[in-house]
Amino acid sequence: MGKTIELTASDGHKLSAYQADAASPKGGMIVIQEIFGVNKHVREVADLYAAQGYTSIAPALFDRAERNVETGYTPADQDRVKPIRAALKWDQVLLDVTAARDALKKLGLQKIGIVGYCFGGSVAWLTATRVDGIAAAACYYGGNIADFASEKPKCPVIIHVGDQDKSITADKVETVKKAHPEIPYYVYPGAGHGFNCDHRGSFHKESADLARSRTFEFFKKHIG
Repeated sequence: MGKTIELTASDGHKLSAYQADAASPKGGMIVIQEIFGVNKHVREVADLYAAQGYTSIAPALFDRAERNVETGYTPADQDRVKPIRAALKWDQVLLDVTAARDALKKLGLQKIGIVGYCFGGSVAWLTATRVDGIAAAACYYGGNIADFASEKPKCPVIIHVGDQDKSITADKVETVKKAHPEIPYYVYPGAGHGFNCDHRGSFHKESADLARSRTFEFFKKHIG
């Protein structure tokens, strides 16, 4: 359904991205990867949002450290990608997200959202607080959100986490809720980290379906 494109960030860095075009776009969507790269699942998410009417771009954020990263979800895969993730700087990551935003704007799309998972959930949060021109942000189990809870989003935000997520402890949940009581923050019983991904053993269909319906309604309200 989609195609591979090239983006250019404002510092000159070129990165690949997956673009899925909506037939009659209502707006744009930036889809942010987990630590496993722009793999089959991330491309499927982009396709899903395109089917909902949002032309979607999933930028390959790991290109800054290593190109063509695309793995599965085994412990060995995790060991491989953790050093790549650690090599990234948040400010550079946001330059690449901004490049995706600009590419969508060049397509004539006025309202642009962002949805991110795992590492991408934290990126979506920082995009909401630091990047202009974003209409709404959906953050799935972003482990670093609590680290930046003092930052104020420039757009509406929705957050999803599982109550069995060992990387997002109850104190982290409370930190964000206390700092931003206005943000809808959903905790899903029985769901662990990565519960949205049907390629992972942690997939929790009931929670994934509910979170997806809430996110679709959220973007419908703020984008169209």
